[in-house]
Amino acid sequence: MKVLPKMLRTFRVVAMAVAVFAGVFTGPTAIAQPKAAEQTSAVAAAFKPPTLEEFWRKPQMLQPSLSKSGRYLAALAPANGRMNLIIIDLVTRKGDILTSYESFDVISKNWIGDERIVYSLGSLNSPTGAGQFDGGGLFVVNRDGKQGRQLASTVRDSRSKGQVVNRGLSFFRTVPGSTDEIIASGNLTAADSTDLYRVNLNNGRTSLITTGRPASLTSNWIMDSKLVPRVVSSRIKGTLTGVVHYRDGEGSPWQEISRFDAIKGSRLQPIAFEADDKTLQVASNEGRDTFGVFRYDPVAKKRGELIAAHPRFDMGGDASGDEVSGIIEDPDSGKIVGYAVEADKPETVWTDDRYARTQRAMDGALPKMVNLIRPTPDRKKWLVTSYSDIGAMRFYFYDEEKKSLEEIGGTKPWLDGKLVEQKSFRFKTRDGLEIPGYVFLPPGYKPGTKLPTILHIHGGPFARADFFGGGFGYLEGQIFASRGYAVVVPNFRITPGFGTKIFAAGFGTVGKQMSDDHEDAVLWAIDQGYTDPKKVCISGASYGGFAALHALVKRPEMFACSIAGLAVTDYKYQLTTPDGDTSYNDESVDYWKKVIGIEDLNSQLARDISPVFQADKMKVPVFLYAGEDDIRVPIDQIDRMAKALRNAGNPPKAYIVKKNEGHGFGKTENNVDLYTQMLKFVEDSIGKP
Repeated sequence: MKVLPKMLRTFRVVAMAVAVFAGVFTGPTAIAQPKAAEQTSAVAAAFKPPTLEEFWRKPQMLQPSLSKSGRYLAALAPANGRMNLIIIDLVTRKGDILTSYESFDVISKNWIGDERIVYSLGSLNSPTGAGQFDGGGLFVVNRDGKQGRQLASTVRDSRSKGQVVNRGLSFFRTVPGSTDEIIASGNLTAADSTDLYRVNLNNGRTSLITTGRPASLTSNWIMDSKLVPRVVSSRIKGTLTGVVHYRDGEGSPWQEISRFDAIKGSRLQPIAFEADDKTLQVASNEGRDTFGVFRYDPVAKKRGELIAAHPRFDMGGDASGDEVSGIIEDPDSGKIVGYAVEADKPETVWTDDRYARTQRAMDGALPKMVNLIRPTPDRKKWLVTSYSDIGAMRFYFYDEEKKSLEEIGGTKPWLDGKLVEQKSFRFKTRDGLEIPGYVFLPPGYKPGTKLPTILHIHGGPFARADFFGGGFGYLEGQIFASRGYAVVVPNFRITPGFGTKIFAAGFGTVGKQMSDDHEDAVLWAIDQGYTDPKKVCISGASYGGFAALHALVKRPEMFACSIAGLAVTDYKYQLTTPDGDTSYNDESVDYWKKVIGIEDLNSQLARDISPVFQADKMKVPVFLYAGEDDIRVPIDQIDRMAKALRNAGNPPKAYIVKKNEGHGFGKTENNVDLYTQMLKFVEDSIGKP
């Protein structure tokens, strides 16, 4: 990553749904004598594969965050088979469980001062990362567990009332100096547009603060330091054209400052105002492949100097329109203090000396680890999360005045010494794209040994699902590699985050060049000497489930078996059924048509690439799984696939359906059962290493 004017140390600062907890503190640790470094160096000494129960056991803590004073810590912890909200008093060392959901995880939370927390629901374990699906909603609860209130409905609430579109709210930001109000984003005013609202936490009342917005189909609001909404993006109905609007101040007229095509060409994506409330920092790919962070004068409509960029990875925004790691703002002042990029391994450059100094101290105390730091408003205390690809994650409390680093515990300490290395690689597609991915090899792998191999294809497909130390592919990589298999986890065209060229090349290529990329990743692994070409099994969920089935039609000689979870098997059905959550949104359907490369869902191409109509061409063993309550990919898709395979004379070797599960399994026992059967299927199909 290149950052101007000067380079500092690097580490990761993007949010991750991982941290650590052991129930009690272990006591202060001198910075010069770190415990985590000893644990990390011992990983390679004696490898013992984790049991599936150990692997899928709920983490002891996720998403730790400090209250404003730094006295209290909020996090997620297992209860009722889900991840629920807990509070720990860091002075008394006492903790309380505040929620007890059985069919949802708490997936996000935010402190409001020291006394309140707002949170939302969903599923933490899905093929593309934590998602709301039939969750969402917005809730508030006091630190003592009292005065809980639902502020906005979940998707499940809306569907139970027969409502096609959920009118919901999401936390946007706190209101400085207030613990009674927050600012939330949502579509209460118009179903197809996002607005901003002040929300009273005492009574749930909302007040619209984006009155007179310049367009419909709005998203991505940006406020200045006075909490005036001054920048917003929108789409033009019936098109894939995006527009960015700006105004000089409250009451000033809105004006268009940028227009772009959502799937090709360059775009400008505002991120935040600088301290002067005049200059914007924006992500842009104009004149370059990857998005970099630039200064921008919205009055002159002129892009200024490049501040931060990476030659291979997007910063601040990507070609799909998502916000990605870029600027880092101080959580209290809002001041920009650094720049981050989610590269093969995360990198950060600090522009604030105090952050940089603390980072150096933590990297010295916890070497060879990715160390995330987040301060209390007075910057005297810091929350530190430390992790690697092979080390269980640790959570620390750093007292800057005492120069002490206190370990609170570990996310999954029982996995210490039982994880394998996650290696990054790049492969070249047959038409010349260079695409990154990860490979997992068994401990003690000897170069040149050809192994049975799992090719894991991520979901989406227009989502970046796998990162260093995390993601659904990381999970499967660890499980199968610990059992002796090679695991290849490639990205492919249309995956965002790797520049405009890779993303744009994916449109109109589902089942065609996109599938070529999956095959080219296998050819790369064979060329590296990792893979026995006669023993390759393709695995994936959601889009990855589709890819795992379609591969048996497109390239039957390459794959010896297929594992397809939560799989899209009929594209017309997927985009038209009221049982799913896509058909109600015309823009989403139009976008998917561009991804597939069709104008009409009755197109022959949509049928040709739908696996449910190609079962007679699938001759190798197939393993299917699904959640009974999935609304992203309704279970009828997989039921029909299982029936089609039976009718074709190749019934699935297993078809695992779990009740009270959606787009990804949340319950430990369900995942243990799934992967027990999956490992047996793989062993029967391509052998045991």
